[in-house]
Amino acid sequence: MLDIVSVLLAVGLLTLLIAWGKVQPLLAFVAASLLAALLLGVPLARIPGAIEKGIGDLLGSLVVIICLGAVFGKLIADSGAARRIATCLVDALGPRRLPIALTITGFVVGIPLYYNVGFVLLVPLIFSLVYSSGRPAVALAIPLLAGLSIAHGFLPPHPSPVALVAAIHADMGTTLLYGILVAVPTLIIAGPVFAMTLTRIQAKPAAIFQESQQAPIAQLPGAFNSFATALLPVLLLGATTLLTMARPDLNGVLAFFANPLVVMLVSYAVAIVSLGLAQSRSFVTVMQGPAEAMREIAPILLIIAGAGALKQVLVESGVSADLGALLSGLPVSPLVLGWLVATVIRICLGSATVAGVTAGGIVAPLVQSSGVDPNLMVLAIGAGSLMCSHVNDSGFWMFKEYFGLSLQDTFRSWTLMETLVGVFGLLFVLLLSQLLSL
Repeated sequence: MLDIVSVLLAVGLLTLLIAWGKVQPLLAFVAASLLAALLLGVPLARIPGAIEKGIGDLLGSLVVIICLGAVFGKLIADSGAARRIATCLVDALGPRRLPIALTITGFVVGIPLYYNVGFVLLVPLIFSLVYSSGRPAVALAIPLLAGLSIAHGFLPPHPSPVALVAAIHADMGTTLLYGILVAVPTLIIAGPVFAMTLTRIQAKPAAIFQESQQAPIAQLPGAFNSFATALLPVLLLGATTLLTMARPDLNGVLAFFANPLVVMLVSYAVAIVSLGLAQSRSFVTVMQGPAEAMREIAPILLIIAGAGALKQVLVESGVSADLGALLSGLPVSPLVLGWLVATVIRICLGSATVAGVTAGGIVAPLVQSSGVDPNLMVLAIGAGSLMCSHVNDSGFWMFKEYFGLSLQDTFRSWTLMETLVGVFGLLFVLLLSQLLSL
């Protein structure tokens, strides 16, 4: 029991440093790891090595994948492919089905783009549709942002799902396939269905969006090129995973091509050609994007590194196994416990990425002791990491300020949408678990 209290104190210090002290997350994780190691009786000489090993082990398998995902998404955004996807879907479905078009846009564009990039990129599109259609801005925005949020929390190659796959030894391709099965019904409920209740909320957008200037449509990449390139990582991971299940005799070859590092490298190489060189952009110009993308992804890598340090301290001290035994003994589904841990951390800290990777380190022993499907645990934790976004989440304030809303209307729209994503995400994970066990 004393060991569990020590873990709670360490997590409490982490929460205090990040939420109240605004300490950089890596430093907060290291401080919490040191406290946990001291309280749990890890020998002093082993503490620095444990922290370094945790950082190295987790980042070692992820840093290239996450960085490739960042530069790939940056190229999708800079080339105009994301905007082409959005305008193509809006045109195809027509003005009467704008919420559905924006729902699909948010999900499709959200797969290659990190959340903040997709948010900033697509908000001008939302307001241009608002001014041309006369529809309420919030009711149009929520379906699109729900798609972005679900992709961010559930699907590789986003940082939190990728880190969770590594932390609890899940399979990237299987997690992606299960994630899509869970994401689609969750998105329908939290997106266009929920948006129907928001038509009376009046937005007052920032003046910058009232006359948004963007490149002419004719200068954007073609629709097929944009869709095919943006979805290439999903298609490659999904196809190789299904082929591995169908043809076990090809495991050796498929294992290479199904590796997320190879998938992201191939996808980025294709994108350089299809969205760069083939669009009359020089190679030097195309290569200017990765530098900015690396700056954007660096803070997320540091968060993942810090979570790895805390996880390794728990393993070194032996409390990880005790924690797994304690949690597995509770009369609650392991998937619900993983979701609950992520939810509590999300409410305390605000960041979905911090909540996801921290919860992964805590519940990793539960996956081993309970025998629960690790791919489903990634999704359950992802759902919990999106719960109850409020005033300590940057996304909350971005939405409020971009749309000029009151706090009450922001809670009514943004916070409730994120909560619906978290709750129904868990429900559909549990349903999928039952179906897979039949």
